[in-house]
Amino acid sequence: MKLYDTVRKSVVDFAPNNEVLMYTCGITPYDATHIGHAFTFVSYDILQRRLIDKGHTVKCVRNVTDVDDPLFAKARELGVHYLDLAAGEEARFDADMKALNVLDVFSKPRASSAIPDIRKFIALVLDRGFAYQCGSSVYFDVTKFESFGSVSNYDNETMLRYAAERGGDLDNPDKRNPLDFVLWQPSAPDEPSWDTIWGPGRPGWHIECSALALRDLGTTIDLHGGGSDLIFPHHECERAQSEAATGKQFVKHWMHVAMVFMDGTKMSKSLGNLEFVDRLRNAHDPRAIRLALISNHYRQEWEWTSSSMTNSLARLKSWVSAKNGDGTAGLAEVRAALDDDLNVPEAINVLDQVVAAGHSIAASAKLLGINLDS
Repeated sequence: MKLYDTVRKSVVDFAPNNEVLMYTCGITPYDATHIGHAFTFVSYDILQRRLIDKGHTVKCVRNVTDVDDPLFAKARELGVHYLDLAAGEEARFDADMKALNVLDVFSKPRASSAIPDIRKFIALVLDRGFAYQCGSSVYFDVTKFESFGSVSNYDNETMLRYAAERGGDLDNPDKRNPLDFVLWQPSAPDEPSWDTIWGPGRPGWHIECSALALRDLGTTIDLHGGGSDLIFPHHECERAQSEAATGKQFVKHWMHVAMVFMDGTKMSKSLGNLEFVDRLRNAHDPRAIRLALISNHYRQEWEWTSSSMTNSLARLKSWVSAKNGDGTAGLAEVRAALDDDLNVPEAINVLDQVVAAGHSIAASAKLLGINLDS
């Protein structure tokens, strides 16, 4: 199998041991799952299915960020407790993933479950000289980590620009460097708070994934992924703090899924140009939603349009109607396409041709997570 690696900026061999350790950044449960989110998780589901098909055991961890600014802000806006909001949205997300036939993952830990691990992690980073305390906050010192920037391959100016756009708090006078990021911070009056030797407060955003990955998977994991918008700062910071704490390689292979656009702009909750999975699955066969998503290559940005479901429903109908044979037609070609940087569009093209010739593709489609017998 070959996959594109973000760090090496090329398609390289992905040859893990029999047990594959994967970490996928999950949701901050404050709103419904939109198509952009679903595209990310379905893409990793395809990877997991092919690895299992190849004989691997996959331990995939997908976190739930239940301690973070967007969740607290939404709870304030709605006048509800943040944990009640998180529980409801997590349940809706799980229902969306089940409808889209996404395989269960090894674990779905919440950030709030890792507070003891986070405290120990921060203490270790401080002891190793990669962080500093200012008041009741603790910051990671990026100047002490020489290879900071090597996940994204961004220069300093680009990192500053993205940090400013994505909540980096560049003008914070407590920080020694604008790119330094918070590991621990005081909580607002209506936010959860835990006691530490640095003062009461809560963890920063990036630290939770490092703590959860190290706790549930170990020091070094085979593949870490998420949407491409997480490359910087989230994954850049994750890698720096993890390797600062352990002194060992954190991730062997970084895989990122491209953004989905609508009305010419990236799907964004702030803009409101969204299409939600729960609305679609109440109106259409969920298999067609999944098929619409995987018709696009995971590394290429694409546009969700009014024709996306129309085309997918027509394809699903044709796939279901083909009955000749044992359903394995095209299976070898599908496997080859998936091993070529998860080229699902090519696999679908192969199956379209097989169906056009009148052959059933039930077994082949199942590898893509499309159950034609249901």
